[in-house]
Amino acid sequence: MTAEPIRFRSDVSVELIKAAASDADVIWAARVSTKGEQSLDDVATDPERSRGLINYLMRDRHGSPFEHSTMTFFVQAPIFMWREHFRHRIASYNEESGRYKVLEPVFYTPGPERKLIQIGKAGAYEFVDGTPEQFAVVTEQTKHACETAYAAYQTMLDAGIAREVARIVLPVTIYSSAYVTMNARAMMNFLSLRTKSDDSHFPSFPQREIEMVAEKYEAEWAKLMPLTHAAFVANGRVAP
Repeated sequence: MTAEPIRFRSDVSVELIKAAASDADVIWAARVSTKGEQSLDDVATDPERSRGLINYLMRDRHGSPFEHSTMTFFVQAPIFMWREHFRHRIASYNEESGRYKVLEPVFYTPGPERKLIQIGKAGAYEFVDGTPEQFAVVTEQTKHACETAYAAYQTMLDAGIAREVARIVLPVTIYSSAYVTMNARAMMNFLSLRTKSDDSHFPSFPQREIEMVAEKYEAEWAKLMPLTHAAFVANGRVAP
């Protein structure tokens, strides 16, 4: 097998593939409780006229009207990020499989802005910048481990070993890709836990790499549903 050059990245990729999500979706879904089938008349309504309704639903945590939307993303990120992401069982996932395809030699290594040092204990800690020397150690050792592991992976593949066996030597910093589909309520649940914000009523302490994914989700969602996003922020980033 021809050896591919090993690549290192310090970012994640999030691409919105398709969406059926708008603020108007929240309005007609909410109004069915009082208008019945006449709520269908509100499908094409101007959501700006119902800004207060959206804020009321968010404030009083009437969550189900926010579920009548859908967004599908294609995400590329290191496997250790996915292990956290998959804990959110309010989304649908399809991930590439190391059983059926040869995994590409693309690995994550922290960028210089990534905080490296943990101060405090579990439940009461923060991360601070490392020294240039510490950053050099992380970079050097990560690259060395990835290069060694991928060489072993290729050696096994070249020897005819099954992909599902050969992959056992690969580190969790290798990139994997998946489609992720969720609705707006699930999105808010994810963001409430996986972003750190001064606007949040409840503190969250996400690992930086999953927060990077969350930030990209939020940017796309805010474009699709600006009134819902604004209400989410205004009400303390609490999922309804």
